[in-house]
Amino acid sequence: MDSRPDNRADIRDFLATRRAQLTPEQVGLPPGGRRRVPGLRREEVAVLAGVSTEWYTRLEKGHISGVSEDVLDAVARTLQLDEDERTYLFDLAKAAQPGPAARRRRKPGSLPPRVQWLLDSMTLSAAFVTNGRLDIVATNALARTLFAPVLDSRTSAHGRPNFARYYFLDDDSHEFVDDWDSAASVTVAMLRAEAGRYPGDKALRELVGELSTVSTTFRALWAAHNVRIHHGGIKRFHHPVTGTVELTYQPLDLPVSATEAHALTIYTAEPGTTDEDRLRLLASWAAPRTQETEPTEPRS
Repeated sequence: MDSRPDNRADIRDFLATRRAQLTPEQVGLPPGGRRRVPGLRREEVAVLAGVSTEWYTRLEKGHISGVSEDVLDAVARTLQLDEDERTYLFDLAKAAQPGPAARRRRKPGSLPPRVQWLLDSMTLSAAFVTNGRLDIVATNALARTLFAPVLDSRTSAHGRPNFARYYFLDDDSHEFVDDWDSAASVTVAMLRAEAGRYPGDKALRELVGELSTVSTTFRALWAAHNVRIHHGGIKRFHHPVTGTVELTYQPLDLPVSATEAHALTIYTAEPGTTDEDRLRLLASWAAPRTQETEPTEPRS
């Protein structure tokens, strides 16, 4: 029995949306007169990639199993995919392979205690761990204070806090995050990349289904098939304690589980700025709460 997840629709829509974003001029072709649809024609992609039109048409219909890496590389170059998009295309191809080679999500595992020790050692940075579905699975004291609006959101009532649920199901997220549109777009692009890696993840499918049903904005962003894997930068938050604070953030892969992908994300402020002062204020405000809720035993 074939154990492959059916990701043909994802392959089809991803390639079609990327093709639609390119003009003939961008790939060195003459404009070619009026076009019924925007972007390149299938036959133009085929010629540039060095394959037949029939073959590329079959590929764009989702029949990617067995396609060689050289051909995928040629298609990726022709469609001018960036690094994240190229990785996503190869993930789709890997997931479509027959038999046990297809990667499927298994039962989530718990994080080892050393991860929490690492988080707790960072007192002037807000640090947390997320899984591929953007559930928040571990935090340090400063992250619990900084992201209190997320952790205390009504969207966390029936399970772990989740950034996607917070952004799309809690209207207060528009007030907490300065550039909500950017944060929401990146969030959906990260979920799309995760779906490419693990199309058999039932919990992820349920999350996407839930958000697609409730949020028209999520549906539109999901349909765009944008992907994001490597990211980092600057975010501004409107925190109820400190007001506006601008922080830099950097996610890092955290290979601590054989059954589930995790990322460690660290938020910190530029030294010598008022943002650092505000972050220190949050850290001092978080410290008493940590001492009250997490007493330590004296060592003998």
